Amino acid sequence: MNEEIRCIGCGTVIQTTDKEGMGYTPNSALEKGLESGDVYCQRCFRLRHYNDIQDVAMTDKEFLALLNSIGQTDALIVNVVDIFDFNGSLIPGLHRFVGDNPVLLVGNKVDILPKSLKKPKMIQWMRERAHEVGLRPIDVTLTSAKSKSDIEDLLDLIEEYRDGRDVYVVGVTNVGKSTLINAIINHSAGIKDLITTSQFPGTTLDKIEIPLDDGQFLIDTPGIIHRHQMAHYLGKKDLMLVSPKKEIKPKVYQLNEGQTLFLGGLARFDFIKGAKQGFITYVSNDLNIHRTKLETATEFYAKHVGGLLQPPRENEIEEFPELVRFEFSVKEKTDLVFAGLGWVTIPEAGIVAGWAPKGVDVIQRKSLI
Repeated sequence: MNEEIRCIGCGTVIQTTDKEGMGYTPNSALEKGLESGDVYCQRCFRLRHYNDIQDVAMTDKEFLALLNSIGQTDALIVNVVDIFDFNGSLIPGLHRFVGDNPVLLVGNKVDILPKSLKKPKMIQWMRERAHEVGLRPIDVTLTSAKSKSDIEDLLDLIEEYRDGRDVYVVGVTNVGKSTLINAIINHSAGIKDLITTSQFPGTTLDKIEIPLDDGQFLIDTPGIIHRHQMAHYLGKKDLMLVSPKKEIKPKVYQLNEGQTLFLGGLARFDFIKGAKQGFITYVSNDLNIHRTKLETATEFYAKHVGGLLQPPRENEIEEFPELVRFEFSVKEKTDLVFAGLGWVTIPEAGIVAGWAPKGVDVIQRKSLI
């Protein structure tokens, strides 16, 4: 092919020779796509029609090089974070990628948090946490691409701050960037699902440009790979299980010191020392939680992981990373966060430990709720 043709799903250049590479599509499918005007790479086609994602070769270095190019532009940066996995989806060195361009921080997936949580409080909490990692957004807002709520307010903010410039939408993988842009397009033009969306990390493979009324563009970028998220250690079925799809229902566990909670087989919470208190778990409603004694917890895990404690599944145990322990001394109401999985709220002082697969962050933060 002499003429460059791009997939309207992910934006990557279409090619018909390398089945393992980005943008591959069979010649027959390309011909049909050119006739209809809807050209998709095979990966996007299978994702749209069969909910099946296919791995393709693109390195982290290529992702970062693509984002570094944004720093050479004059644009508004819309940084989308997953409010359920806020710490895991923050980009601490964001200005290293985008230069001095203003950043609008958008908390997505707000629909899965308890409705009792007030938005002004959450926005202030987001702003404080962003400042802690050196991010100084021009504004902070909340939205839900899935329910299409607050899309009009988000569009008003984008229009207010872009000042006639292009808009780049950035974020780590799996925060719902493309779904959010789909909601914007559908609201503005009635075009549904123009950009590939998926539950799985790394769906948008290249920049894709959506024309705006004044000749500028709204540009969706690939997700920045954040290896400290749980999503990168899970298969398709398990990722769908641990990713909340509707409002999460907090569960309270009254624990004495010397008791342990297992979050499936993916993480472990130990109450080592302190007065009896009610610990609150915020995880997917589909993830089973098991309570046991701390003194026998290691043996319990070895015996039941892949069975009673799932995920991981029995055939995944050998390749699943070992759990690594992090100990914390808590002085006040605190969240213990397992990146990409959820968190446990600790209401009072005490000593606790969080265990997560090697490579996944466990951090202590000021309580969100």
